Amino acid sequence: MITEESVSEISEKYLNILERVFNAAIKSKRNPTDIRVIAVSKTHPAVSLEAAYNAGIRFFGENYVREMADKYDILVHKGLVDIEWHFIGHLQSNKVKYLSSFVNYIHSVDSLKLANEISSRAKANDRNINILVQVNTSGEPNKSGCEPDDLSEIISEIILLDNINIKGLMTIGTFTDDEKIQRKEFSTLRTLLENVNSELKLNLSELSMGMTGDFETAIDEGATMIRIGTAIFGSRNYRNFG
Repeated sequence: MITEESVSEISEKYLNILERVFNAAIKSKRNPTDIRVIAVSKTHPAVSLEAAYNAGIRFFGENYVREMADKYDILVHKGLVDIEWHFIGHLQSNKVKYLSSFVNYIHSVDSLKLANEISSRAKANDRNINILVQVNTSGEPNKSGCEPDDLSEIISEIILLDNINIKGLMTIGTFTDDEKIQRKEFSTLRTLLENVNSELKLNLSELSMGMTGDFETAIDEGATMIRIGTAIFGSRNYRNFG
């Protein structure tokens, strides 16, 4: 059940994030309107998204395919049809079909195989899907994402596919409070975008990087999409999810 209190609480937190984004952008001599806040609602029920919608949020990010598809169905049934849906989690090729009829952005494309499946499913649904290529900038073996050295080759193949639009790059930084490490990984992604644009004569512009704990550093390094979860929705409950 949505209450005025729940909407007010989320609205207050969201406005606080927007203020911090504005201040970080001005400090970095950037236009605040060039930065999109993706509200990461994973593990939170659809009623929380509805409250967030009523608080003015329109960009939602999800990590789990089944959860995202279920929430989409619930909210569309309620008439909330102007949401921009961002899938930001690891995505298996055999699950693209569950998202391809409605997802607007897939942030986590890290292989030609996955891009091929997105292209095929988008074509079958007579629509185009925006994608970001995920890069492992931390070097951690357990992190998803293509290797930086493979980026140009992967993008040069993906740009030949139909019904998908490469918009830029995404990374998940090291979970650390060390700003030097955060900044190094974010600046690496920015440099990779600049290099691939120059090498392949492209004009990719999106950098999805930065979360609740480090988004101001990410903005300083050029982030155009920041992924904010707990600072908007509160702590997560991972029971029943995986």
